Amino acid sequence: MRMLRVLRTHATLIATLMVLVIVLVLTAADRDTASRILATLWVGGVIVWTVVGMIRQVMRGHVGLDILAVVAMVATLAVGEYIASLIIVLMLAGGDALERLAGRRATRELTALLDRSPRIGHRVRRAPDGTESMSDVDVDDITVGDELVVRPAEVVPVDGVLLDVTAEFDESSLTGESIPVTKRVGETVPSGAVNGSGAVRLRAERTGEQSQYQQIITLVREAEQTRAPVERLADRFAIPFTAISLVLAVTAWGVSGDPSRFAEVLVLATPCPLLIAAPVAFLGGLSRAAKNGVILKGGAVLEQLARVRTAAFDKTGTLTSGRPEVAEVRPAEGFTASEVLGLTAAAEQYSTHALASGVVSAARARGIPVATATDAAEVATNGVTALVGGRRVVVGKPSFVAEAAPALRRLELPPGRAAVYVAVDGRFAGSLILVDPAREESAWVVRWLRAEGIDRITMLTGDVGATGTSIAHQVGITEIHAELHPEEKVHLAARLRPRPLMMVGDGVNDAPVLAAADVGIAMGARGATAAGQAADAVVLVDSLTGVVDGVTIARHTVRVAVTAIGIGIVLSVGLMLVAMTGAIPAVAGALIQEAVDLATILYALRAVTGRLPERPDSWTGLPAARGGLEG
Repeated sequence: MRMLRVLRTHATLIATLMVLVIVLVLTAADRDTASRILATLWVGGVIVWTVVGMIRQVMRGHVGLDILAVVAMVATLAVGEYIASLIIVLMLAGGDALERLAGRRATRELTALLDRSPRIGHRVRRAPDGTESMSDVDVDDITVGDELVVRPAEVVPVDGVLLDVTAEFDESSLTGESIPVTKRVGETVPSGAVNGSGAVRLRAERTGEQSQYQQIITLVREAEQTRAPVERLADRFAIPFTAISLVLAVTAWGVSGDPSRFAEVLVLATPCPLLIAAPVAFLGGLSRAAKNGVILKGGAVLEQLARVRTAAFDKTGTLTSGRPEVAEVRPAEGFTASEVLGLTAAAEQYSTHALASGVVSAARARGIPVATATDAAEVATNGVTALVGGRRVVVGKPSFVAEAAPALRRLELPPGRAAVYVAVDGRFAGSLILVDPAREESAWVVRWLRAEGIDRITMLTGDVGATGTSIAHQVGITEIHAELHPEEKVHLAARLRPRPLMMVGDGVNDAPVLAAADVGIAMGARGATAAGQAADAVVLVDSLTGVVDGVTIARHTVRVAVTAIGIGIVLSVGLMLVAMTGAIPAVAGALIQEAVDLATILYALRAVTGRLPERPDSWTGLPAARGGLEG
């Protein structure tokens, strides 16, 4: 099967090699007429096939560089250089084969994501008598709430909640983190993570279509199918390059009076470097970005990201961690800090509010048992009530808690802090002060962008001005736009100059402005599906350093692609000038051009590798010098 696939993929290359060998044998046996007829028939067929393809491309509004190859093949046949004409065909077919091989080399990280896509899950069913049975089901048939078994070294099929006490998972394909991650009971395990050495049980939290890995697969497919603008840039060289090549060839013919000189020049004008090198470079850039935890939706995003002049950031979950932490517990008279924190965590573990997870984490971090609550109920946007050890606990906003405990005392807090109030059995029990700190890497990222030529850096947030200003000043941003609704963010982003504009955000409320920006980057490590779908790029690692890596990779990729185009043009024109003197016979010219093709494609593959900025020893220090090979 593999042999048949190779034969189908490279049929023209293999057939041309066979024809060339037969022609050489016939020529060596003094059967010149037979060899000329065979070569002419084969090359003539290729010319007709190529011209038909060119006509189809022109009908689609695309003028390519194949006309040079066609003219070169016709010219070499006309002057009797039929072996050179076969080498031109071999060069074109070989260039196509090299593009396929280089493309697979460049996209192997993207392909690895697709190949590892989970397809089945092991679902557990319980009979009325308590016995269990397990069956394999398609990922698409898994529903929320299903209990699943993930065997050792298997890929987690859907996002789920761990039911076992602890387990280790390899999340390197999702986050780039090479060290296995330890998960505890109740924590979310993302689809696409690889289970460790023991079988574990999960409860499905999302369907296969909604799970994180499937969202990544969707983004990857979009990235593979999008055509890069620099490919179009190469196409724009088609007409002038063709004109220059024909002028040089006609001039050589006119000056020398030898029509074979026309063919010798055009043999060296075949434009494989322009046709192949740029797309190979962009495929390499997409692959490199995916390897480093940044999914870019195609080459167009790479070019825009490389040219970014303005950067705008959301605050919560972007410049900040998005995980509020308990900074202080203030118990009321008759309660202790540990008691208030433990009771609050017991109730908050049933809440979906953004502050709830921080409270629960703080209790566990301080070794305070989080009791099981009963009769838990959440009042959207207000708070939660629960029965904990026979005591009625009410947690939430002051107005909500005051209904249960009229003696509640409100706090006057500085910007950037929030308070959770607690009542127990109708008594005011105290309050918890939470803060959403700036990410430790945020200040470094802002400094790096400014040092790398980003002219304008601003914050666009829906939070109040004092809170936004506090975080902005911590990370080094002086331009702050606060208390913005989603539509106001879009309007403001449209007016920001200079362009292109890069917007970084997370969450549903950022989706409109991410879609409106020239380059929208979503912080998608925690499954910001709406933001990820609207954005042009998704950072899979829960760190702003992914933005730095994305910009670095984009700039490097564009440099490589443009340089590859330049190498192709300079070498081709230089060789044509030499061929005008008659110093390069047609056959030798065809072979030299094949070497040029190979060199240019190999150069384009440099986009797969490169250096990323080193992280500083201290996030509060200046950026360290670049260096160190990635990954």
